[in-house]
Amino acid sequence: MSADTRSLQSGSFGRARRTFRAWRGRRPFWGGLWTILAGIPVMYIPYQTMTLGDLHIRLATTAGAGSLIIGVLLIVLGLTMWFQPQSRVFAGVATLLLGLVSLVVSNFGAFLVGFLLALVGGGLGVSWAPGKPVAEEPADEPGVDDGPAGAPAAPGGPSLVKE
Repeated sequence: MSADTRSLQSGSFGRARRTFRAWRGRRPFWGGLWTILAGIPVMYIPYQTMTLGDLHIRLATTAGAGSLIIGVLLIVLGLTMWFQPQSRVFAGVATLLLGLVSLVVSNFGAFLVGFLLALVGGGLGVSWAPGKPVAEEPADEPGVDDGPAGAPAAPGGPSLVKE
């Protein structure tokens, strides 16, 4: 019996899940997701009206258009991290800068929710690096003398094997 006893899912759902997992592993998926989530409150909250009984509180400011632009740009940068992973550093730095600008322009970064999500998404986008493929070890060539059987192949170092 092998160490991995999980059965492979043979249905279309299992195949789609494995495909998505492979796609997600080749790009800064979580950084893009947090960045997209940061854009939603930044562009949504400044246009809302809160009602407390008979009191209507309008959150729209003169910088409402700026909030909309920042929110849309955050969503576009999140999608850029997903579909153009080679530009992840640019998208991450731009996300961090837009998150900082949203503090001033968009009601304290949409009440700090969008600001904090942008900081996490931008940081994850900048810090993500693609994994390196595992290289197979070259097979020993026949006829090459490695020394006595069981001896380590460390050249020039002290050996623990008694010769």
